[in-house]
Amino acid sequence: MSTFLKLLKREFKLFWGNSVLRILFIGAPLMYGILLGYVYGKGKVTDLPIIVVDEDNSSLSQKAIEMMGDNEVINIIAIKPDQTNLRTLSIKEEAACIVIFPKDFEKDVLTKRYPEVITIVNTSNVLTANYASSALQVVLGTLKVGSQLEGLRKQGVPENVRMSQYEPFRTTFIKKNNRATNYMYFLWPGILATVLQQVLLLGLALSFASEFENGTFKDLVSRTKNTFLLIMVKVIPYLIMSFGIWLIYWLFTFWFRVPFTENLGMLTLVAGVFVLSVCFIGILCSILLPNQLKATEVLMVIATPSFILSGFTWPLSQMPILIQYIASIIPLTHFLPVFRILIIEDGPAYLTYPYIINMGIIALIAFILAFIALQLKINKIKRLKITEVENQQTT
Repeated sequence: MSTFLKLLKREFKLFWGNSVLRILFIGAPLMYGILLGYVYGKGKVTDLPIIVVDEDNSSLSQKAIEMMGDNEVINIIAIKPDQTNLRTLSIKEEAACIVIFPKDFEKDVLTKRYPEVITIVNTSNVLTANYASSALQVVLGTLKVGSQLEGLRKQGVPENVRMSQYEPFRTTFIKKNNRATNYMYFLWPGILATVLQQVLLLGLALSFASEFENGTFKDLVSRTKNTFLLIMVKVIPYLIMSFGIWLIYWLFTFWFRVPFTENLGMLTLVAGVFVLSVCFIGILCSILLPNQLKATEVLMVIATPSFILSGFTWPLSQMPILIQYIASIIPLTHFLPVFRILIIEDGPAYLTYPYIINMGIIALIAFILAFIALQLKINKIKRLKITEVENQQTT
């Protein structure tokens, strides 16, 4: 036990003595947490620029423009009488949408000729396109209802008849979970989990690789030849520090007023399994790639696209089968659905069991492979020592 504690102390000293690791492991979660918190702190987009082309210039088109001005999501940056230089203006002003009211719009509405209002949506940014087009659908839908009811009123149709002619059935929209459509609640935690995975992988990429590269692995093996002990000595400091990062993330929810309070205990336990699986993957790569630069590069390749592959924003079912298989070996793919179930949806814990089992399997396989690879390294050191002793005896 004393040997274990001495090795543990040595590992902490190695960590704090490496300025790159300190900045990477502590600085990155702090920086990304604060940065992303402020980036998504508003929660939803407002004042998206749109352009209105009013070729009719009637009281009805003016009413529509006024209604658009009252909508918080969109902001009219230009009203044009025609479509001259429209494309250039939209690119320059980064307009999310262009709304075109045709000539004789009001006249055609009153005479029931059903004119067409064209909305051109700029889908170069899907998020802004969705927000802006949804806001315009509300505005134009409200205008359509009001115009139809007003026309029936002018014809002298009684109110109860007007309503029955317009609304043969009711429609009800119910928002569940993230009812405010707050983008921060959705994206911010997922990115923070990605950052935690990345710093763990990059930190542990240097664990054994630095020992091999600096020639200190022999000294480490001379202190203990217990393979399990060596792996745990490298992993435990990161488990402890990851819990500290987890506490920082929890404090961020108060700082940015994110209402994540349900099922935190269960999520913390699952996060422990997640961290353990990530640690063993990092350890495995560090043993197999005994060069700090190469180990870091390989794990960067794994970690960087993991958020995209995780299915958190784009469903895994929409990805090719091969990509789904690749995504399934990344711990983040299984942790983020657990977060969504426990925190966003406030679902029961049993729904998370398949994901926890998957992370456990990843951790177990990575540990076994790391154990075998490290044992081979230790055996190699033993053989070299025996050879050295034999050479000394012969001389």
